[in-house]
Amino acid sequence: MWQRSPSDGKMAGETPESSGTSLLHDAEATPRKPRHFLKDVIFHGKFQLLNCLTPEENTGCQHGLYFQDGERRVDYILTYHIKKPSSSRSNRQSSRFTDNAFTRSIRRGTARLGRAPTPQPRGDPEVASQDHSMDYHVDDKRLHREEFEGNLRDMGMELEKDEDTKTPGVGFVKIHAPWHVLCREAEFMKLKMPTKKVYEMKQSTGVGAKINTLVNKATEPLYPNVEDNRTHNVKHLSYMFSREKQHLFDLSDRDSFFDSKTRASIVFEVLKRTKCTKAKYSMGFTSLLGSGVYTDAYPLHDGDLDGENIEPNDRKLLYEEWASYSVFYKYQPIGLVRKYFGEKIGLYFAWLGLYTQMLIPASLVGVIVFLYGCATVDDNIPSMEICHPKNNITMCPLCDRACSYWKLKEACGTARASHLFDNPATVFFSIFMALWAAMFMEHWKRRQMRLNYEWDLTGFEEEEDHPRAEYELRVMQKSLKKEHKTQKNPTEIAEETTNKWKQTVQSAMAGLKLTEKEKLTCKDRLPAYMTNVVMMLLMIGVTFAIVFGVILYRISTKTALHMSNNPTTRSNVRLTVKTTAAIINLVVILILDEVYGAVARWLTVLEVPKTDKSFEERLIFKTFILKFVNAFTPIIYIAFFRGRLVGRPGSYLYVFESYRMEECAHGGCLMELCIQLSITMLGKQLIQNNLFEIGIPKLKKLIRYIKSKRRSFQEEEREKKLQRYETDHFLEPFAGLTPEYMEMIIQFGFVTLFVASFPLAPLFALLNNIIEIRLDAKKFVAELRRPVAARAKDIGIWYNLLRAVAKVAVIINAFVISFTSDFIPRLVYQYMYSPDGSMHGFVNHTLSYFNVSNFQDGKEPMDPQHQVEMCRYKDYREPPWSNTPYVISKEFWAVLAARLAFVIVFQNVVMLMSDIVDWLIPDIPKDISLQIHKEKILMVELFMKEEQGKIQFIDSMMPCGGKEKRNNHAPIARSRSIPHTHSHTHANNF
Repeated sequence: MWQRSPSDGKMAGETPESSGTSLLHDAEATPRKPRHFLKDVIFHGKFQLLNCLTPEENTGCQHGLYFQDGERRVDYILTYHIKKPSSSRSNRQSSRFTDNAFTRSIRRGTARLGRAPTPQPRGDPEVASQDHSMDYHVDDKRLHREEFEGNLRDMGMELEKDEDTKTPGVGFVKIHAPWHVLCREAEFMKLKMPTKKVYEMKQSTGVGAKINTLVNKATEPLYPNVEDNRTHNVKHLSYMFSREKQHLFDLSDRDSFFDSKTRASIVFEVLKRTKCTKAKYSMGFTSLLGSGVYTDAYPLHDGDLDGENIEPNDRKLLYEEWASYSVFYKYQPIGLVRKYFGEKIGLYFAWLGLYTQMLIPASLVGVIVFLYGCATVDDNIPSMEICHPKNNITMCPLCDRACSYWKLKEACGTARASHLFDNPATVFFSIFMALWAAMFMEHWKRRQMRLNYEWDLTGFEEEEDHPRAEYELRVMQKSLKKEHKTQKNPTEIAEETTNKWKQTVQSAMAGLKLTEKEKLTCKDRLPAYMTNVVMMLLMIGVTFAIVFGVILYRISTKTALHMSNNPTTRSNVRLTVKTTAAIINLVVILILDEVYGAVARWLTVLEVPKTDKSFEERLIFKTFILKFVNAFTPIIYIAFFRGRLVGRPGSYLYVFESYRMEECAHGGCLMELCIQLSITMLGKQLIQNNLFEIGIPKLKKLIRYIKSKRRSFQEEEREKKLQRYETDHFLEPFAGLTPEYMEMIIQFGFVTLFVASFPLAPLFALLNNIIEIRLDAKKFVAELRRPVAARAKDIGIWYNLLRAVAKVAVIINAFVISFTSDFIPRLVYQYMYSPDGSMHGFVNHTLSYFNVSNFQDGKEPMDPQHQVEMCRYKDYREPPWSNTPYVISKEFWAVLAARLAFVIVFQNVVMLMSDIVDWLIPDIPKDISLQIHKEKILMVELFMKEEQGKIQFIDSMMPCGGKEKRNNHAPIARSRSIPHTHSHTHANNF
């Protein structure tokens, strides 16, 4: 381990911040201290350090993956803004711009204490080169960096700086975690690591095993060419790493014992725990990033994806076997994904892969249902009656004044098309999809448990995360306000300042934060909560207002097209209005999705959650509510409200006294619902999920290239000279998995909520997901910086959202079948009113009569094409010649009762069947349960053998007399030690 030099407070191998590169690069410009040279030679034994003058000349550094000595691997990168002497003016402007409330609060707090700024170190070459007119906060950031990096070295980390790069204005701090730090932090983080003990996994026998063998042989071409993806019959026994029990682990190759993903997560944990404590209030790593002291922080990718003489690495393997569209038909290498990106991202892609696989049977059944509708459309009696040439039923006008009477046979095409989605098979498909959703949830739970076992996550419990920078800032501001109120006179202020400074130093030495004494209460967050409620209601109101605006568009456009002189335009009014309205809805949904995402993040920031996990859960909940309402409000209106708030001829319902509410086509609203659902679903998938994901990262990458002032003719040449950490700097930062999960949850809603009206939804979702998996894979491997690996044993709040959507889907499909489609009216007519038990006469049964003389003044057609006395409209009302004309008939109440009864029966039966599926399928696979139990037994045996070995060693080292005494007391010792070992083992496995 490198130690701090007592003379200058710096580490061996570290360069002053203004030096431009590491210490070795400065050897020619400034004399090297013999003490540093000896440390380099003694502790590392690498005389080749003298030859590593520049990154370009050092072939051992492997393009920025290692320190200048070519031995120590770069585990993490911090970047910061540096100023060039030739552009001091512009840098002063930019530094003023980056000043924010955080640094101003720190300075105000420091000023209140009456302390002068931290004195600059004497003889610092960076300070000597700076102009005395430099802005104060730039100096302040440099001092914070020096303190933070010094504290990192005190934690055992090794640092190396590089400012002489091809990226102007950016300095890089390379961080390496030596072996003893990795061991210490792995023990603190309770990381499970494979031991030397290897055991054979029990293979199932019988008919099931033979079937599995045949299936594996048949699907062997579908597996990627990745070693980690192949099944193994043996497994290393895993145990939480302990420095006292290092002999249990295979440490023959220390460089590969902790892989790059684990090393980066360990360094990130140290960074989060390290504080700057010289100021009155401690600043954590997130605070330093938020205040601009550091601009970015990220681990490095393992290597390049293409080029000459590229060494094999996991990133290149993932790019070839996972992120390529040519392997779309293969399974994902989930084990390698987890190895490279961590468990949290591995679980997302495992869930996405399982969801896509489960869509295959749903798509097949959906296509069969659609084909059944196509095959039986010519046998559908209601549509045949509507399309019959002798059908001479005259229908009432569709709008006031501009529209004329029309013949029912004109709706022949709509009636035939409606049968494709409104037939008895859709009821079966709705039940099937409800059970499919339940089986998908159960299958995922089993898959999740299997992954937990394979990834050594059994017994893992998430610990409370570190506070976020914004939370620390708010607590700091609250403390400053309290202190300001308690100040009385200058004498007391001076005394309090001295006492508080002592208290700060003492708490910092004890490893405590001063801000822990304060916390944000509900009273502090009450304005934010009120703002959240008001803004959420306002955004939902905006969605409703836009849907209402589209309704007015449909009404006015339909009236305008009916007044057209072109007969082709008049004959295609319905199709034109439906399609254009659906496209308008899609454009509005896409725009509002982006707006609502920004609003949800802003509202979550206002709440100031304490931890990143709390922030993520609150953000997910708000985003889901807003985007769900945005995507499904137009569909819900068409399914359940359109055509039911119309009134009747002579007494229509009007909006703003001039817009007559729109009604459904004679075939029902199911066809219009299908058009709206298909356009919205396909549009979101093609435009938002795919084009945006491809185009936006590339556009941002282009903008970063332009900002870095890289000319086009130099781009290819400079790309070859860029170090790994510079190349990764130009990649898009990882923004979390929330957008990826969100688009899939909304898609899951399209697949399950209104599947009764659109049986092809699972097929389109399947085709989209096949592309989505490879698109996301390519984005993670090639377009994004490598995220810090995060451990997780489940998908968190997303599972609860999936269950909620699946439950709501049962209710919505019940209402779609009973109220939106004509399935229930057909059954009621066939079994209650049909004279011969067939569907003949059903169309006439659903139409009521209206006497045209009862039209309101000014509402009758201006130019009627037919001279009629009676017109028909779809409703269950008494005829005008009855004693109660135009009153709702008894048939209406019979159909309504049947509809409500169907909703109740369908909902309870399907939910009961879903619960039965949930009960029949165990959450934990039997073989995994047996393997976990076997691991616990093996762990107990391992520690008992170790204890017996210790006892035998002690006995062999003791003389005979002592050995007899030892034997006399051995039973007691064993009786005490064995239960202790057993309980210790169980404590670490549960």
